[in-house]
Amino acid sequence: MLGELNDRFEKFLNEKNIVTDWLGKIEASTGIPKKLIATGAFAVIGVYLIFGYGASLLCNLIGFVYPAYISIKAIESSNKDDDTKWLTYWVVYGIFNLAEFFSDIFLFWFPFYYAAKCLFLLWCMAPVSWNGSQVVYKHVVRPFFLKHQAAMDTVVSDLTSKAKNAAESVTQEAVKVGLFSHNKSE
Repeated sequence: MLGELNDRFEKFLNEKNIVTDWLGKIEASTGIPKKLIATGAFAVIGVYLIFGYGASLLCNLIGFVYPAYISIKAIESSNKDDDTKWLTYWVVYGIFNLAEFFSDIFLFWFPFYYAAKCLFLLWCMAPVSWNGSQVVYKHVVRPFFLKHQAAMDTVVSDLTSKAKNAAESVTQEAVKVGLFSHNKSE
């Protein structure tokens, strides 16, 4: 497994993209191989996630920026398999963030929490068949959803109906008090 990761890392470093261009410029000016620079950058990020101020922001950026970029590319591609992959990631990401919202007051006290969270998010977006979002969806989210789908559909339908009625009521009240006008000449 480590050999496969090393091969992927080497392949990435030999691709043409903004990160490897930047690493190439640093390598040219310092003489330090880009593999060593990239490994050092990962080490600094890892240490920062453990000890740094703002580790939560860095972890959330890691879990959001790359997946958002790749999701946009997936939407724009003709292949729909990548759409499903990234929709699955966002479902798991959303559930994780919701759970974290209610438990963060306890979790952030645990040493290495943000490093563990970041590793979890990286696992969820990993380009392997056993990535975290697929595993969590298949073994946790999907069985729960299938078991409770009818009840959840009823709740969503009721909430949608109530929200629509509330929006119509607020709009009618706004028109009554003159916040909105039907006369286009005003």
